[in-house]
Amino acid sequence: MPALSVADTLALPRIASPELIAFDRPVKSVTTAPQGYEGEGFPVRRAFAGVDLAHLDPFIHLDQMGEVEYAPGEPKGTPWHPHRGFETVTYMIDGIMEHQDSEGGGGVITNGDTQWMTAGSGLLHIETPPEHLVMSGGLFHGFQLWVNLPADDKFLAPRYQDLRADEVKLLTSPDGGALLRLIAGDVGGHIGPGQTHTPITMIHTTLNPGAELRLPWRQDFNALAYVLNGRGTFGAERRPFQMGQLGVFGGGDVITISANHQQESRSPNVDLLILGGLPIREPVAWHGPFVMNTRAELVQAFEDFNAGRLGRVPAIHGNE
Repeated sequence: MPALSVADTLALPRIASPELIAFDRPVKSVTTAPQGYEGEGFPVRRAFAGVDLAHLDPFIHLDQMGEVEYAPGEPKGTPWHPHRGFETVTYMIDGIMEHQDSEGGGGVITNGDTQWMTAGSGLLHIETPPEHLVMSGGLFHGFQLWVNLPADDKFLAPRYQDLRADEVKLLTSPDGGALLRLIAGDVGGHIGPGQTHTPITMIHTTLNPGAELRLPWRQDFNALAYVLNGRGTFGAERRPFQMGQLGVFGGGDVITISANHQQESRSPNVDLLILGGLPIREPVAWHGPFVMNTRAELVQAFEDFNAGRLGRVPAIHGNE
């Protein structure tokens, strides 16, 4: 897995062990993500399917993109599409993705990079593999997370952050059995590079076989863990998990995740996306690419899109 790694985790800063009186968060549910297709036909797992939005708040949507090995000519992306009212976070584990928007923003992310887009008041956006990858094929794996914005921030000016893999804060557990890539937020006093309007924490974690991670967690945050690959257990009660499953935790001070001693040869370690955020606790009106507070605001978003007020697709040189 090309996302940023290290040869010796024991050389990294360590997350302090939780206090003995810390309360383990119980596991509220373990659900399996259904598989589907997005955009021009690339495969995804809908990580939040079937989970109450109240348990996800402030998160809205999470797609695991791939993992897929494309043959030459097969790589696919998404066509131009609008967004309003939230932030999209795209993290590439394997492969390359180009992105562009109607405001003139864009860039390229690959192997451990993150592209953070605050859609805010609205814009048009496209995500595609570069032409050379389409020609050659190759491995593609990542995820896209949607983070809600509170009503007061729904109409912020659009903004981008491109976070390179080497900007991510690398940490380990007290015994060195886990590698934590802290992308945003704070954990145990360590702070990630992502700047968020809605307070959240996002970590890509790799556990060695047999390792246990007891992660201190803000009491006022929710807590979610999505399994990218491998097998193990959630919580002190040891609820089993496997690839493509989401664990939702209840209240408490500590998230406990353990990796089985035996793993599949193709996935020797356990990889998870660990998420938490401060619930917004506002009404959610969500349809397609718009996440607002009321149906009237959704109707207005579609009217603004159809009228071209969210931007227009830039002209392609030679086709004006």
